[in-house]
Amino acid sequence: MTQPFELPHFYMPYPARLNPHLDEARAHSTQWARAMGMLEGSGIWEQSDLEAHDYGLLCAYTHPDCDGPALSLITDWYVWVFFFDDHFLEAFKRTQDRDGGKAHLDRLPLFMPLDPATPVPDPENPVEAGLADLWARTVPSMSPHWRRRFAVATEHLLNESLWELSNINEGRIANPVEYIEMRRKVGGAPWSAGLVEYATAEVPPAVAGSRPLRVLMETFSDGVHLRNDLFSYQREVEEEGELSNGVLVLETFFGCTTQEAAETVNDILTSRLHQFEHTALTEVPALALEKGLTPDEAAAIGAYAQGLQNWQSGGHEWHMRSSRYMNQGARTGHRFGPSGPGISAADVRALLADAGAERLRAYTHLPFQQVGPSLIPDLRMPYELELSPHLDGARRRLTPWAQRTGILAEGVWDEDKLLAYDFPLCAAGLDPDATPDGLDLSSQWLAWGTYGDDYYPLVFGHRRDLAAARLCTGRLSSCMPLDGEELPVPANGLERALIGLWVRTTAGMTPDQRRALRAAVDTMTESWLWELSNQLQNRIPDPVDYLEMRRATFGADLTKNLCRMGHGPQVPPEVYHSGTVRALENAAIDYAMLTNDVFSYQKEIQYEGEIHNAVLVVQNFFGCDYPTAVRIVGDLMNQRMRQFQHVAARELPVLYEDFALSREARAVMDGYVVELQNYMSGILNWHRGCHRYGAADLARRAHGFVPDLAPAVGRRPAPVSH
Repeated sequence: MTQPFELPHFYMPYPARLNPHLDEARAHSTQWARAMGMLEGSGIWEQSDLEAHDYGLLCAYTHPDCDGPALSLITDWYVWVFFFDDHFLEAFKRTQDRDGGKAHLDRLPLFMPLDPATPVPDPENPVEAGLADLWARTVPSMSPHWRRRFAVATEHLLNESLWELSNINEGRIANPVEYIEMRRKVGGAPWSAGLVEYATAEVPPAVAGSRPLRVLMETFSDGVHLRNDLFSYQREVEEEGELSNGVLVLETFFGCTTQEAAETVNDILTSRLHQFEHTALTEVPALALEKGLTPDEAAAIGAYAQGLQNWQSGGHEWHMRSSRYMNQGARTGHRFGPSGPGISAADVRALLADAGAERLRAYTHLPFQQVGPSLIPDLRMPYELELSPHLDGARRRLTPWAQRTGILAEGVWDEDKLLAYDFPLCAAGLDPDATPDGLDLSSQWLAWGTYGDDYYPLVFGHRRDLAAARLCTGRLSSCMPLDGEELPVPANGLERALIGLWVRTTAGMTPDQRRALRAAVDTMTESWLWELSNQLQNRIPDPVDYLEMRRATFGADLTKNLCRMGHGPQVPPEVYHSGTVRALENAAIDYAMLTNDVFSYQKEIQYEGEIHNAVLVVQNFFGCDYPTAVRIVGDLMNQRMRQFQHVAARELPVLYEDFALSREARAVMDGYVVELQNYMSGILNWHRGCHRYGAADLARRAHGFVPDLAPAVGRRPAPVSH
C-alpha cells in the first residue's frame, strides 16, 4: 500500500539502546497474554498479531537498563494497554456504542485499589483480568503517592477514549490546542512516564507537581504522541477511520496537504524535544536548589529524566521496525543520529545545521521593532455583551482605592494610566449582575493582576534580578495567610493591595476555598517568573508551552475560582475536574487571552520589547510575517470559540447524565456557561474600549523616561520607552 506522505527527518539526538533481556520479555508476554485471554478466542488478537507488533521490542528499546523481571512486567503493561485500545476499537468505536463503552470503562478503576489488600471484583473480560493482575504485581513496590498518580493517569487514558468515540460519532476533528491536551490523556504517555518511574526512580513527592517536572512529562508525552501520529496516520486515518491524529488535525486546520501537515507535526515534535532539553538543563537544577532536595532526590529526578529520554529514542526505533505502523523509507540515520544506509556525511552536516538553526531562532529576536498599529482579525463573538449598571460608580471608586494602596506611587503606573486602562469596564462585562461592592472587588482584582504583570518586567527585568523577583513572589504568597497564619506588614503597594483584596474576598470562604484561591494567585505570580526568565534569556517560548503558561500569566485559575465562589455545594468537585468542564473553561480562557495578545501586539513588541505574545510565537515558529501570524491566531481563536459552543451544546448534557446531576446542579452549570460567555464578550469589549492598546495612546505615552523606581526597588533604572 502506498504511504500517504513521506516520513520527515526526525530530530533524535540520543541513540537507542536495547535491553539484553528482550527474549525473556517476549516469551513471558506471550504466555501472559494467553493466560489473560487476549489471544486465541478473544476476537481481537491471534499470537501472530502479538508477535508482529513486538511489544517486547518496544519495551526493550524504551527501558534499556532495567532487569529481566521488571522488563517483563513493563512489557505486560504495554501488551495490556494496546489490547485495551484494539478491544475498545472493535467493541465500541466501530459500533459507536457509547453507553457500552462507558459501562466498560466505569468498572476498570475497581481493579486499581490504592490499598493492595482491597479485594477486587471477578474479571469479566481480558481487559479486566489483565489490569487486576498487573496492578497486584506492580503497586507493592511503589509508594502510595506514586499509586495515586499512576491510577489517575490510567483512568485518564481509559476514560478519554469516550472523547475519541464521541468525535467519531459526530465526525468532528479537534482543533490543534484541544488535540494536544486530549492526546496526552488518550495517548497514554503520562501513563508511560509512571512506568518510567517504576523502571528508574520515583519522583520526589515534594516536586512531583512542580512546573519543571510537569513540563518534562508533558514534553515527553507530546513527543511520543506526535511521533506516533506520523507513523500511524495510514493505519488510523485511512484504515480505521480515526479522527484523533495530529497530521489530520493540522491538515484540516490549515487546509494544507498531508505532506505539509506531516512536516508541521514534525516541527512541533522537534520544538517539544528542545523544550524538554531546555527544562532538564535549566529549570530542573534550579528547582533542586530552590527546594533543597537531597543528593538522592536530585539523582532520582536525573534518572527519571534519563528514562524519559531513553523512551523517546527507543520508541522511535520501535516505530521504524514494528509492523503495526507505516515505516517505509524510515531511515536509521535521523537527525543527530549515527549515519546509516542512504545518508551521506553531507546529509548529516546539513541536518545538524538545520537543527541548530531551529534551536537558535528562538533566541535571536530583535526587541523594540517598529511594527505599527496592531492588526485585529475577524473575531467570532456569538454572545451579546451585557454591562453592569454600576459601571460609573466603580470607575469613580477605583482611583481612590489605588491611591490608598500606594500602587500609583511606585513609578510603574500613574493616575492617567489607571483611568485609561478602565478596569471597571472589563469587570462590568465579566459580571453584569454584580452588586456595587462586587463590581469594585472585581475591578480591583483586575487592576492588581495587571499592575503586577507590568511591575515584574519593569522593576526586575531592567535590573535583570531574578532572585529579587523570586523573593517578591514568596512575599506575595505570604500576603494570603491560611490556617491561622498572620498577615505580614506590607513592604509596598503591590503587597498592600493584595492583602486588602485577600481579606475582603475570603471573608466568607471555607478553608478549602481559601486554599484554592491562594493556589490560583500563586500560579499567576509564579508564571511571571517564567516570563522574566525567558526575557532575561531573550528566548521566545515553544508554542505549546507558551499557550499553556499564558493561561497562568493571564490569571485563568484566579478567574475560575472567583467565578465558582457563588456556585454552592450542588455541583460535585468531580464535575469541575472532568475533561468536559476543563475543555469548556480552557476554550473560553484561550479565546480571551489570545484576544489580549492580538490587541497588545504593538504595545508589547514595539514599546516594551516583550517576547510573550502568541502572534510573535507563531511568527517565530513558522517563520512567517506579522499579517500571516495574525490570521493563524485569529483562526485558532475562532476554532476555540466553536469548541466552546460545541462543548456547551453537545458534551455538557452528556456529562450531566453521566454524573446524574440534580436539576439544581444543572442550573448552576448552565449559569457557569453564561459566566464564561460573559467572560469572553466582556474581555473583547474591554480591549476595544479601553485606552491601553491603541496606537494613539501608545504614541502619547512613548516620550520621556520611566518614572523613578527608587522608592520601590532601591535604585534608578535606565530610561526606556513603554
